[in-house]
Amino acid sequence: MLKVFLVEDEVVIRNGIKHSIPWESEGLEFSGEASDGELAYPLIMREKPDILITDIRMPFMDGLELSRIVKKALPQIKIIILSGYDEFAYAKTAIEIGVTRYLLKPISSAKLLQEVKEVAALIEKEREYDRMLERYQKEMEEHVLLERQKLWNALISNELSTVELLENARNVGMDLTAPAYRVFLFNTMTRDDSPGCFRDAVALSDRVVELSRAWDHILTFDRSPEGWAFLIKAETEAEAEESLKQCIGELTVLVREYPDMEYFGGVGTVVHRPRDIRSSYKEAGKAFAARFFTETNQIVRCEEVPSLHRRGEGKIDVSVLRSHKSERELVERFLRNGTLEEVGNFLEEYFLDIGEENCQSLLYRQYILMDLYFSVTDFLDSLKISRDSLPEDCRDINEIAGSGSAALPEMRKKVETLFTETMKLRDHNSMKRYGVILEEARAFIQENYQREDMSLNTVASQVNVSPSYFSTIFSAQTGQTFVEYLTSVRLEKAKELLMCSSMRTAEIGYEVGYKDSHYFSYIFKKVVGCSPKEYKNRRKE
Repeated sequence: MLKVFLVEDEVVIRNGIKHSIPWESEGLEFSGEASDGELAYPLIMREKPDILITDIRMPFMDGLELSRIVKKALPQIKIIILSGYDEFAYAKTAIEIGVTRYLLKPISSAKLLQEVKEVAALIEKEREYDRMLERYQKEMEEHVLLERQKLWNALISNELSTVELLENARNVGMDLTAPAYRVFLFNTMTRDDSPGCFRDAVALSDRVVELSRAWDHILTFDRSPEGWAFLIKAETEAEAEESLKQCIGELTVLVREYPDMEYFGGVGTVVHRPRDIRSSYKEAGKAFAARFFTETNQIVRCEEVPSLHRRGEGKIDVSVLRSHKSERELVERFLRNGTLEEVGNFLEEYFLDIGEENCQSLLYRQYILMDLYFSVTDFLDSLKISRDSLPEDCRDINEIAGSGSAALPEMRKKVETLFTETMKLRDHNSMKRYGVILEEARAFIQENYQREDMSLNTVASQVNVSPSYFSTIFSAQTGQTFVEYLTSVRLEKAKELLMCSSMRTAEIGYEVGYKDSHYFSYIFKKVVGCSPKEYKNRRKE
């Protein structure tokens, strides 16, 4: 029910309005009354009515003064002024304040009720529009997320000109303009794969996004499943450093609220042109790759990377060599969790961690190469991928081990090829797994599309992946966003019901998941090109 509040200094008129109109039977609630604006204001702030009816001439605070301060505090309220003065100056002031109706006394109860009902209809219409707009904007969030991911990919690949980058950023509500930029890569990880940890991961991800909305000079890009890229914009390098510290501080405090979650971050250098953001990203990527070689729950700056590695001098320094088991675990962790673009950074860190001097030993280089080869083949075996799937030059163990006699740069190139081809096979295998996830998601949508609460988060939770990651793989594999797919499923069923049933439009909208009939009609016309009624009339043609 819409709430109505009355302010009138004449008791007879106030009681007449209060008692002569059947408020409840008209779908209205009479929520309060007062004899002047001064007494009314605190009551209005407490009750927060939808419609205020007020006399214009009252002691202490008149109706115009009351309307002005109420409208400022409650912008959505509708005000009806009752006035015995048919003067343009009063009406003009009322219009300037935002009064909805200016009615002259005397006025009958029937006429006042008619005016109140018209204002109530206006409120309902505005609310319907607001609900429709809110829902549409919520559904568009997935589209904006994907467009921002495209923008990020363009930033780190330099495939667009500066003008194109700035324009694309504006199209997704981002301003790239700044004298200085710095890239900060950040990710959170679960300690295990339990359902509780998964729920924490999703909740934490949502809170990171919410937290980032409060940062004025930091742009956030979702890189699921690799976490986030934060692009810090600043006037000076010192300001960039302060923004970075704020960002790190707030993120780490947030993650500590989840005992089963860990984090890691990599920080790039400060650059001064949009097209140089790629350089800062590469430096941040090197620092981020250090997560495979060091403890979690820390932020590494690109200039700190060399100090993370101990180097031997002269002969092989056994003290810097990890155990065979830890070497295998390190490589397997990268093969499972790393990305193709990180192969170069990982191997650079891997050999840096071993030590340049140790790699001068031919015997030790051959040992490294053979161990890396067996780590790769064991990894492929664990995925049930035949090692024969590798290119020929990556399958021959003698050729791999033999390259240990080559110069160190050539050896690294050989290993990089081996890792790259292995991870391509891994990713191809993952696509098959994604196919299973997507089939499960499609089946769930087909069975539950009628639910009004059906959303990206609902389906992602059903298939046990994060919402942002699900959105990415769903659009990549189907060519549609989740919302586009859900809408198409609902509207196809709606078209079937329109043509093959006697149900009314509102009933059909409700049946396919749109509890708001106006929103159903809006979406139907937007997608199909005609209203549900026009579509239904095709049966008569």
